Amino acid sequence: MADTAIIGKRGTLVLPASMRKRLGLAEGSLVLLEEDAEGGVRLRPAAAMPIEIYSPVRRAELLLENAVDAQDYERARNLVRELGLDPDAIAHERR
Repeated sequence: MADTAIIGKRGTLVLPASMRKRLGLAEGSLVLLEEDAEGGVRLRPAAAMPIEIYSPVRRAELLLENAVDAQDYERARNLVRELGLDPDAIAHERR
């Protein structure tokens, strides 16, 4: 569905209320603007996903718990040592 909007002095663009409602956009909503090959602009709702930051201990747990075989487990143990941790001191279930 197409609609028209006017760009303000500072580049602000006011989306029609009916479009905001259809797209589930409210004040402060994050949107993604993309320029296409024909010189057009596409605007669509975007989502901000939090980034998980793991502590060295959590990284060690993940490495050790996700090893798929004995060779991978030894590789994980070496990586844990490179993190400055003792693999035997990390709580984990060996698969």
